Amino acid sequence: MVTLLVKHIHTLVTLDDQRREIKDGALFIQDNVIQQVGVTSEMAQCVADETLDLQNRYIVLPGLINTHHHFYQTLTRAIPAAQDCDLFSWLQTLYPIWANLTSRAIYTSAQMAAAELMLSGCTTSSDHLYIFPNDCTLDDEIRGVQDIGLRFHASRGSMSVGESQGGLPPDSLVEAEADILKDSQRLIETYHDNSRHSMLRIVLAPCSPFSVSPDLMRESAALARSYPGVHLHTHLAENKSDVSYSLEKFGLSPGDYAESLGWLGKDVWHAHCVQLNDASIQKFARTHTGVTHCPCSNMRLASGIAPVRKMLSAGVNVSIGVDGAASNDASNLLQEARTAFLLARVRDESAAAMTAREALELATRGGAQVLGRDDIGYLAAGMSADFIAFNLDTPAFVGSHHDVVAALIFCQSHRVDYSFINGKKVIDKGRLINVEIDTLIEACNQIAADMIS
Repeated sequence: MVTLLVKHIHTLVTLDDQRREIKDGALFIQDNVIQQVGVTSEMAQCVADETLDLQNRYIVLPGLINTHHHFYQTLTRAIPAAQDCDLFSWLQTLYPIWANLTSRAIYTSAQMAAAELMLSGCTTSSDHLYIFPNDCTLDDEIRGVQDIGLRFHASRGSMSVGESQGGLPPDSLVEAEADILKDSQRLIETYHDNSRHSMLRIVLAPCSPFSVSPDLMRESAALARSYPGVHLHTHLAENKSDVSYSLEKFGLSPGDYAESLGWLGKDVWHAHCVQLNDASIQKFARTHTGVTHCPCSNMRLASGIAPVRKMLSAGVNVSIGVDGAASNDASNLLQEARTAFLLARVRDESAAAMTAREALELATRGGAQVLGRDDIGYLAAGMSADFIAFNLDTPAFVGSHHDVVAALIFCQSHRVDYSFINGKKVIDKGRLINVEIDTLIEACNQIAADMIS
């Protein structure tokens, strides 16, 4: 057994059921699990193999949870031809470039996206990989993320309906549905770990209503539900064109279409839902169906502003996702939480639409709930030892010591100082431990250049 004591925390933000915010706080951890949470003086008897004394200069909170991303898009940021496109034209511009992805590109871009997420405070992420040209597999991404140490929900995405069948992607990038289902089963049986404190789970994630068939959606759901803890994920109601496609192709709104396929329930979450109608919001609430809010990407692609306050008031499970690094052009999860907070106020023209603490909850407890986790999202005895620390003695926090918890959202620190995932230190004084960042940057830039040459 390995033990760790973190003491003299300026403010320990537990986000537990009582929402305790503990001054001069401390955490006692054994292996990968939190054993005790409280005030430093209460833990004087704790003898640990390692002690981290934060000298009342740091705020500590649960690791942030990202529930929607496309890691490979780290290689195609700010492509000139796609800079001023809406969703469909953006995709059609980038599909030919993504056709050049390789196994090495998937592995390397996954590490780059994970590194950026971790530096912004993320300790758990889902990723939606739905394009498999050349020698690419989801295994490549899994290896990359495991090597850097991020807790991971790997989504086996897919596209099966190409342009010749009325879909959006080119025919060269779609797969046969039998092959998709066979590989999905292989991945579940090879990698999926449904145990508590699991570092890796598999998700089945047909890409979108405009790139897969209703049959694949139904069969993916049946396959996922034949294994414990395998969840379902897709894009839904992302913009008005997405809604129009569903109405024209299926005669149903996106929410009703999802319902017709069995894609509502506590084991399902949908990305974006910018244009989800009121009736569907109520259905999502009743069925405990989750939503990932991706504010920066939705703004970047002019998709609109998701009705997050309406969803939360109805009882929908809402989380935060940065979305693809080529539609957000960043993978900063704390920034995404801040943007969600600000955009909620803009949409409703009300400063009461969302508080800073609510934004933090979307990025922590909200993410855990959407992913079906009962072991992450807050700090308490028995929970996974996933936590992050920010130094308060920095320019970003000057003048905010009367409420440093709200300052995390209002003021926006640029980088986490410490991060522990599953009880292991992965960031030490702002430096990633498991990867040489300069080497990784160089490799990604070379691969990115090769893809468009």
